[in-house]
Amino acid sequence: MGKTTMAICMLAFSSLSHADWYSEQHSIMGTNIHIELWAESEGQAHQGLAAVVAEIHRIDNLMSSYKTDSELSRINREAASAPMLVSDEMFELLQTAQNISQRSHGAFDITFASAGFLYDYRQHQKPTDAQLQHAIRHINYRLVLLDEAKHTVYFNHPDVKIDLGGIAKGHAVDQALEKLRALGIEHALVTAGGDTGLLGDKRGKPWIVGIRDPRNRDRQAVVLPLENIALSTSGDYERFFEENGVRYHHILSPKTGQSAHEVQSVSISGPLSTLTDGLSTAVFVLGVQEGMDLINRIPGYEAIIMDSERRLHYSQGLQR
Repeated sequence: MGKTTMAICMLAFSSLSHADWYSEQHSIMGTNIHIELWAESEGQAHQGLAAVVAEIHRIDNLMSSYKTDSELSRINREAASAPMLVSDEMFELLQTAQNISQRSHGAFDITFASAGFLYDYRQHQKPTDAQLQHAIRHINYRLVLLDEAKHTVYFNHPDVKIDLGGIAKGHAVDQALEKLRALGIEHALVTAGGDTGLLGDKRGKPWIVGIRDPRNRDRQAVVLPLENIALSTSGDYERFFEENGVRYHHILSPKTGQSAHEVQSVSISGPLSTLTDGLSTAVFVLGVQEGMDLINRIPGYEAIIMDSERRLHYSQGLQR
């Protein structure tokens, strides 16, 4: 082998073996996706980044309420007619959603979609009182019947609709991190909107994750040093419009079909992004006292709440 050929081979090898941080941003699931990871080579980095993007696209195609051919859309069309066989992944996520509904006494409820579709935040559209009164009769997670033996879902009322917007992004983050683990990647961050999952630390130091001020996009209300954990934030600033001094946002109380107003944001940390995602919505609806009571009963999960007066509240584990 000549010197020139050897030099070219060594250059190619070094470029493929360059250990470093790599990152990408995408728009998937109707939100911003940010991926950051440490890889031992460009090849491993590109493989990891591509795996995350492919996995989040896969889950979006499965669970989007906006895609008519998604499994979720088929459930909404067919599950009121007869029990419908669903994928293992969908069934397990529906079970998780029901578990959060039971724990939160219905504050988290995927059947909120029965009223949620009446809102259009971009067009400043909200339902009439009569429409809401009709819709809230069909908001009840108990109307979604799951048969564990057969892996079927059945809606016990023809007007029931479900939406996984309060849990699917957290699930996507968990699944994305699993793909990275399988590739041997030990340090990574995956964010999907308000849901962030952290794999390991930032090579000897913690990840620094900010919780934004609900009333100032450019300011962080809280900054946390974290590692190997998930953090989800639900806020009244994500999708909203204001009319006559009232903020109409997408986090609806299942009891009323209207926006919950006791708090401005809720952040939940814990081992699984799927659960932190669902719990952040539940606590937002429950408010400070009942929300903290819920989180303080769940080992390994903590909460930071900013109430409507912009005061911060911390769960018991964060006060030690």
